[in-house]
Amino acid sequence: MEKKLKISLTALCLLTLLSGCTTAPPQDPENICNIFEERRDWWKDAKKMNKKWGSPIHVPMAMMYQESSFRARAQPPRRYLLGFIPWGRVSDAYGYAQAKTMTWDDYVRETGNRRARRDNFEDAIDFMGWFMDKTHSVNGVSKWDAYGQYLNYHEGWGGYRRGTYNQKQWLVQTSRRVDARSTRYAEQLRGCEKRLNRGWLRRLLFG
Repeated sequence: MEKKLKISLTALCLLTLLSGCTTAPPQDPENICNIFEERRDWWKDAKKMNKKWGSPIHVPMAMMYQESSFRARAQPPRRYLLGFIPWGRVSDAYGYAQAKTMTWDDYVRETGNRRARRDNFEDAIDFMGWFMDKTHSVNGVSKWDAYGQYLNYHEGWGGYRRGTYNQKQWLVQTSRRVDARSTRYAEQLRGCEKRLNRGWLRRLLFG
């Protein structure tokens, strides 16, 4: 009986790994190569997003780091009534991309991706690619411009046009950090992209 239980638990663990259900953030989020080496399915998802929306992988990854630190079920801080009574959250943003419900619903309606979940990496990075594509169309911001893309992501397309971020120096500083991280990610990715694209057998034989 004990032996059967151990076998069942092992099988369950293998199924969980194969299905990509792990929700723990990557061990080394500072290095995009290490992120994708650890999460090979994320690399496939990121390439799929790039091919579909034309958004360079390093930009949404830098934005996602800022938004959720790659935590699947990330949520904004709680509000507190009288300083100690929990009173909801500051917004309904959720998941890897910290997508707000209304914007997520727009994405689902426009793409037809009705099974999409905000706590699923593939769906979250596809959402970000969609948003960046819209930002380029609506406000003319390059998909390679992490600074401008993040300002749109945070303030919305209308808010960006109105320049609402000019009254938020903390947001300007945050957008600069996103831009700097995007640049680092791009440099790192140039050094490991070929290795990431190798099949499992070539990686096993040649590292």
